[in-house]
Amino acid sequence: MQLLPGAEPFRHDGSPTGALLCHGFTGSPQSLRPWAERLAGRGLTVSLPLLAGHGTRWEDLQRTGWQDWYATVDRELRDLRARCEEVFVCGLSMGGALALRLAARHGADVSGLVLVNPAATFPRAQGYAVAALRHVVPSARGVISDIAKEGVAESGYPRVPLRAAYELRSLLGLVRTELPQVTQPLLLLHSRVDHVVPPADSAVVLGAVSSADVTEHVLEDSYHVATLDHDAERIFSETDAFISRLSTRKTARDGT
Repeated sequence: MQLLPGAEPFRHDGSPTGALLCHGFTGSPQSLRPWAERLAGRGLTVSLPLLAGHGTRWEDLQRTGWQDWYATVDRELRDLRARCEEVFVCGLSMGGALALRLAARHGADVSGLVLVNPAATFPRAQGYAVAALRHVVPSARGVISDIAKEGVAESGYPRVPLRAAYELRSLLGLVRTELPQVTQPLLLLHSRVDHVVPPADSAVVLGAVSSADVTEHVLEDSYHVATLDHDAERIFSETDAFISRLSTRKTARDGT
């Protein structure tokens, strides 16, 4: 099956400090590739997988469920932990929800979380509609490329399969119940204007996790896909500082 441009997974072998990046619903690794490359440039061991059903055709996503998406990142985390002494997990949008579930279920195997515009809720009216229509209406208009920066586009699906949207709704409901189990240090960055995930979702996350070490930043110049937007460099710099502060080891770039 041919992949969309930039949808290829990204991996880099580096130091015993690992980073797992999780992309969003209907998106692909392309939305996080600059972030992953920045971490690889610091010498970290990096994994940016392609979630099941993503990066090809929207019809392929229709045949997957949230367990398949989570299984992808769960497998990558286990692989990184087998090779690294510590692993930080980063996520955008639904990728943020997947990262939170990894933290809740894997505990100390996750050293810290970096979330950008994490998804935590599903609009109630849309949720009712998806539940009723998913068996008769195959898809709806897509939600990719919510980016303020001109000339930049996200590689993803132009349509959203309603069966997959229902699966997303189920995933987010489950993750909300698991938020109190999240105790790891947390860096959360969210856009003031986001046309896909309401900024209030970040407040839901911050209000429910049990993390004692929490840092929040508001992104003033970006929309939902902030990792490709005006504030991308700030995201990368804050991630660098967060991992450097918490890491028990120096990266290969630091000469160890």
